[in-house]
Amino acid sequence: MDGKMIGPGPYRATKLWNETIRLFRGGMPVRRHWAHFRSYDHSFTGAEAVDFLHELLRQNQNFGPEVSRYQTLQLLRKFLKNHVIEDIKGRFGKEDFEDNGHLYRFPPQSPLKPVPVRPPVRDYSSVPRIPRWDDYEEISLPEKIPMKPLMNSESWNKRHSIAIGEVPECRLVRRRELTPKHVDQIWKSMTLTNLQTVLGLHSLDGVLDAKLLSPKHIVHNVFGVNKQGIVVLKNKTEDLPYWVLSAMKCLANWPNGNDARQPMYPGFERDVFRTVAEHFQRLKEPLLTFHLYEIFVSILGLLQRQSVAVEALQVCCLLLPPANRRKLQLLMRLMSKVCANPSLPPLNDTIGARTLMVQTFSRCILGSADEVDLDELLATKLVTFMIDNHDSVLKVPSNLRKSVEEHLSHLRRAQFQRSHPDIYRRRFPTAESEAAVFPERPQRLKPQLMFLTLKKPFQPFQRSWSFRA
Repeated sequence: MDGKMIGPGPYRATKLWNETIRLFRGGMPVRRHWAHFRSYDHSFTGAEAVDFLHELLRQNQNFGPEVSRYQTLQLLRKFLKNHVIEDIKGRFGKEDFEDNGHLYRFPPQSPLKPVPVRPPVRDYSSVPRIPRWDDYEEISLPEKIPMKPLMNSESWNKRHSIAIGEVPECRLVRRRELTPKHVDQIWKSMTLTNLQTVLGLHSLDGVLDAKLLSPKHIVHNVFGVNKQGIVVLKNKTEDLPYWVLSAMKCLANWPNGNDARQPMYPGFERDVFRTVAEHFQRLKEPLLTFHLYEIFVSILGLLQRQSVAVEALQVCCLLLPPANRRKLQLLMRLMSKVCANPSLPPLNDTIGARTLMVQTFSRCILGSADEVDLDELLATKLVTFMIDNHDSVLKVPSNLRKSVEEHLSHLRRAQFQRSHPDIYRRRFPTAESEAAVFPERPQRLKPQLMFLTLKKPFQPFQRSWSFRA
């Protein structure tokens, strides 16, 4: 029972919760069990539930094979708390589900969560419109401007065509200049439009609040980077502490990244890793921020189309505050290097480096401000994909950058054309003016018998040797 793929869109986490419950209730084997000299029909043990749900989640395309047995146990505890299941005595509401022979059953009522109904989309106000040079800024003035009587002059009246007295209405307009604020808004508008197109949504309502996004963050994430593409912060107090950066550098470049002044002892690398993990786990907010949670969960519906999912992550990561994007870049680089370094001693006795990285940092990267029952599974899915594509997911999308730069170039050219029409005509001639200066020359006809002109004359036939068997 693979289930259907839940695509991008609003309330995807709620839809996934309902889909998981539907598959679990519809496929979980139930039978008669004996406990305390009594039989219980249509029941199952805790161990049986963990076995079945673990395999179900691993085969489901919405979650994947990265789901651990412990995560499955945590989900079943949430099922018991939300009355998806109950024990054989009808008790629920506590997360005391155990992976053992204790008996459970399904309640008769449906425990599905209601999916909110979205109002019809009337406009696309969530995505700001791309400013154009046809926009004007109005200056509000009083409806009537009192004017003092002037001397009676017919020439003055003919020149201005305005009667002396009160002007009933007056409105002044002026054309906007291409200011840095204007450029920032263009970047924001075109970025959100590109994201909406990549996700295949009619609107970003319900998955993203555009009012909470800063256009300056987008511009800084595109241009304020070093040669490696890592964001450079203007305010150094927002950066990672020096001791955390030193620990991350030590693990990423092991065994060459260790400072000679640091002590080396058995288990030193585990202490360094614990130092990095504790710092990120103490963050007040995940690196992908709370208000971008829904949009990143929506991207999980595109993971089967790798190139589309990578492009969507590239655009979404531009919306992050520069400090968060820098920390995410450094953390993803650390995780990928640790997973690919055979010289690094094991950081855990029971699980591999890749599984350890995902389980340790997934909740530090993606999480919701409210309690979401599938948070851990969704974060695991996203972080696993980001590790597999760490070379590309945090790059600036080239198509978006090219489109914005071409649009800005067009606006600047239009501004120059309106401000200096004479100079523009001399520098950028039209097709008509070029035709007047450079008349078209008649095209010469090529001779039709060009094959008669041969570089070498015909050679007489030369008989070659033949070999007979």
